[in-house]
Amino acid sequence: MSEVLDPPRAAAQAGTPIIELRGISKRFATSLDFAGKLAKKLGAKVREDVVHAVDGVDLQVRKGEVVGLVGESGCGKSTLGRMVAGIMPPSAGTVLWHGRDLKSLSAAEARQAKLRTQMIFQDPYASLNPRLQVQEIVGEAPQVHGLVPRGGLETYVDEQLRRAGLDPALKRRYPHQFSGGQRQRIGIARALAVQPDFLVCDEAVAALDVSIQAQILNLFMKLRRELDLTYLFISHDLGVVEHLSDRVVIMYLGRVVEEAPAEEVFARPNHPYTRALLAEVPRIEARKRAFAGVKGEIPSPLNPPSGCHFHPRCPFAMERCKAERPALREIAPGHRSACHLNDAA
Repeated sequence: MSEVLDPPRAAAQAGTPIIELRGISKRFATSLDFAGKLAKKLGAKVREDVVHAVDGVDLQVRKGEVVGLVGESGCGKSTLGRMVAGIMPPSAGTVLWHGRDLKSLSAAEARQAKLRTQMIFQDPYASLNPRLQVQEIVGEAPQVHGLVPRGGLETYVDEQLRRAGLDPALKRRYPHQFSGGQRQRIGIARALAVQPDFLVCDEAVAALDVSIQAQILNLFMKLRRELDLTYLFISHDLGVVEHLSDRVVIMYLGRVVEEAPAEEVFARPNHPYTRALLAEVPRIEARKRAFAGVKGEIPSPLNPPSGCHFHPRCPFAMERCKAERPALREIAPGHRSACHLNDAA
C-alpha cells in the first residue's frame, strides 16, 4: 500500500461521548418458506429461527477520536455500525447521543442527531442513485434540510466536491461515469454536505484498489484535521486499522471481546481471538513465518455457542468457557478483555 498519513495519536477527549451504546443487541427473525407458513396457518407449532447479529454490546466513541471496529465477516460489525448511524433500530439496549437517550429526543432533536451522524458505505456504486447527477446526489440532502439557500446550492455543492478531492466540473455526470475511487469520493462529499460531526465508515476502502485505498485513507485523515471529525472505522483489514485508529474494538459473533488503545492491542493483545487475528497480519520484519488462520469456522448466529462464543475454536478453552459468558473487564488502564483466562492469571 502507498504511504498513508499517520494520524495524531492524541488521547480521547474527556467529557460526554458523542455516541454511547449500552447493552445493544440486534435480532433478526428469519422468514418462513411456503411450507412453513402453511403449516403455521394450519395450527402447527413452527419455530421461527432468530439470527443473533449483535449481543449485548457496550461502546463509547468520544469527540475527535478514530475507533477501529474489527472482526471476521459475519461478526455483526456492519450491523452495529448501522445502529450507531441510526439507520437500523436495536432490538434491545440504549443508544445515547451526547449523553441523551435517542428515544427521549424530540422530533427536531432526533433529526439533528441523524444529520450529525453520517455513514460511508462499502460499495461506492450501489450506495449512489444511478439516475441522479452528482450535483443532485450531493445537493439533495442539504437543500431538503434547509442547510443552504437554493441560490447558493451550486456553490455549496462545488465546495463539498473540492473538499472530497473531486473536480466540480464533473458534477453533471452520473455515477457510472466515474471510477470506484471517484464514486467513493462522491459518497464522502454527500455525507459532508450535511455538516456531520461523526462518520461511520463501513469497509469504506475494501472495494477499492490498493493504491486508491491509500488516497481515500489520506482523505479521511485530512478531513479529520480540517473538520474535527470523529470516526467509527469498520474494517477487516488490520493493517488499515492499525494505521488509522486511536482505539481498536474487536468483535466476534456479535460480542466485543477486546477493546484498547491501538498501540496496546497490536503490542499486547490479550484475548485468544485477537492474538489469532494478529498472527495472520504479514510483518516486514518477520521474513520467515508460518501463517495459520483461526482454526474452525464461525458458528452460526442462528445457534451461537453457550458461554464464551469463541470456546469451540479457542486452544485454551476450559469447561467454564462452555457455560459462563466472560465479562468484558479492565485488565490494564483503558484495556478491556472478555476472557476467563484473566481471572486465573
